[in-house]
Amino acid sequence: MSQTMTVPGTGVSQRNENAQVPLYSVVLLDDDDHSYDYVIEMLQKLFIFSAEQALRNAQEVDAMGRTILITCELPEAEFGRDQIHAYGRDWRMDRSKGSMSAIVEPVG
Repeated sequence: MSQTMTVPGTGVSQRNENAQVPLYSVVLLDDDDHSYDYVIEMLQKLFIFSAEQALRNAQEVDAMGRTILITCELPEAEFGRDQIHAYGRDWRMDRSKGSMSAIVEPVG
């Protein structure tokens, strides 16, 4: 990946072909207020996961307390997290009062 930067004090631009863009993971956090069906449905709609992939993530978040959904650049990761937070409650469970929680973590 290349990146263009201006050399301080010169106004001259240089391309750095080896510059690495920082990556971030969207991490879904477990709770007891959402069903497997909710998680699977949400992941299929928001992240275009297959049913099998969504099930694997639902199982992992249930067993481990968290699961990494995607790894990407910061704006996309923040958008993914915000989409999870805006998805809404699980209508299948009376105790569900809102969306699931997700965080954005830097990779490495």
